[in-house]
Amino acid sequence: MNEIIEKSHFSEKVVKLTVKAPDIAKARRPGHFVIVRTGDNGERIPLTIADADTASGTITLVVQDIGASTHLICGLEAGESLTDVVGPLGRATDIRNVGTVVCCGGGVGVAPLLPIIKAMKEAGNRVISVLAARNKDLIILEDQVRQWSDEVIIMTDDGSAGTKGLVTDGVETVIRREHVDEVVTIGPAVMMKFVALLTKKYNVPTICSLNTIMVDGTGMCGACRVTVGGKMRFVCVDGPEFDAHQVDFDEMLMRMKAYN
Repeated sequence: MNEIIEKSHFSEKVVKLTVKAPDIAKARRPGHFVIVRTGDNGERIPLTIADADTASGTITLVVQDIGASTHLICGLEAGESLTDVVGPLGRATDIRNVGTVVCCGGGVGVAPLLPIIKAMKEAGNRVISVLAARNKDLIILEDQVRQWSDEVIIMTDDGSAGTKGLVTDGVETVIRREHVDEVVTIGPAVMMKFVALLTKKYNVPTICSLNTIMVDGTGMCGACRVTVGGKMRFVCVDGPEFDAHQVDFDEMLMRMKAYN
């Protein structure tokens, strides 16, 4: 159980794992995540399910090597197993036909965004995807995103791929040229904050998927608490998706510095 069937690299620090988890693959919906642990003393790491295949009973996880525990996970090879994979957790994305949806992802945030892009397209929406990263080597899943998008806009900080600029530049370009019914954003917290500030200015409903510190994933520890609309919410059970215009991003960013 939890065997790694396939491993590949998007870059030196970003790994894609295909993991045997038939029950999770069957129950998973876009927006769901799992808690992963490797080793008896390993930390519990929340990872959004990037894809699932019910026929093979596998789920796809994208992991960025940024700390001790993610380093251990990224060091595993095909044939080895994760110690624990718990899920699916959280609330699934509310998929509806709303019209034109802009889905914007930053860095590894494109991985959890992909199943939402696919579901939004299958629901009959016009989907415009904006992918952003520091440089071309950090743009992931572009081909898969193009398969389910009516248009794909690439933004890089250094201009090495697509257009030079930030994700907000790409989103604003779309909003200025045509009517947008909804924006979905997933990526670094600071990126989602500025996407929310932008779309609030244009009065475009926006959903964000939060990536707070998380321990148990069941709402008991309180580590993932955020303020949404002036009320305390737990990302693991009330989210991970929220109305981005209601999230107190400054408070969230401050609390996420705990591991700095």
